Amino acid sequence: MDKGQLRIKLQECLREMSDEQRSEKSRRACQNLVSTPQFRNASGIMVYLSLPHEVDTSEAILYAWQLGKIVAVPRISWHQRHMIAVQINSLETGFLTSASGLRNPITGVPMPFEEIELVVTPALGFDMKGNRLGRGGSFYDRFFANNELKASKCGFAFAEQVVDSVPVTAKDVPVDFLVTDKEVVYFDTD
Repeated sequence: MDKGQLRIKLQECLREMSDEQRSEKSRRACQNLVSTPQFRNASGIMVYLSLPHEVDTSEAILYAWQLGKIVAVPRISWHQRHMIAVQINSLETGFLTSASGLRNPITGVPMPFEEIELVVTPALGFDMKGNRLGRGGSFYDRFFANNELKASKCGFAFAEQVVDSVPVTAKDVPVDFLVTDKEVVYFDTD
């Protein structure tokens, strides 16, 4: 199956999930995430703001703040085709929301790469080698390619988004570990 076909299949799978299922599975995934040593030991984390059909990250963000962690989220520049990490202090204000549901912060201080210790990464799909199938913009692959970034890369998804194999190219950057509502899996990415 090529990337386009796999994207369609996974998007259908996500749309079929009920709000109640999504909420319960998101809660379990966030519990699994915050129990990892990478989350516990990081003082600065970058977490994506969930689209309507993705794992809801808000519980993990709120918990990070309770622990005194600095939380950054991606700010997307569509024209320049890149993203930067921007520190946020609220999930309620300071965002523009696109038609797709993507919340882009309009305020916030950029967080230097070297201060980010964990990047919680979305995708439509992951395989058990750490490969991710994004939405096709390569924003995370370009972000991960920065040599100043030394953070652990965590894939974050529902168990239903784990597939046998994700087609990859030389520019695709795998994650170091994957957290779902069912498990935490570490990969040997060296």
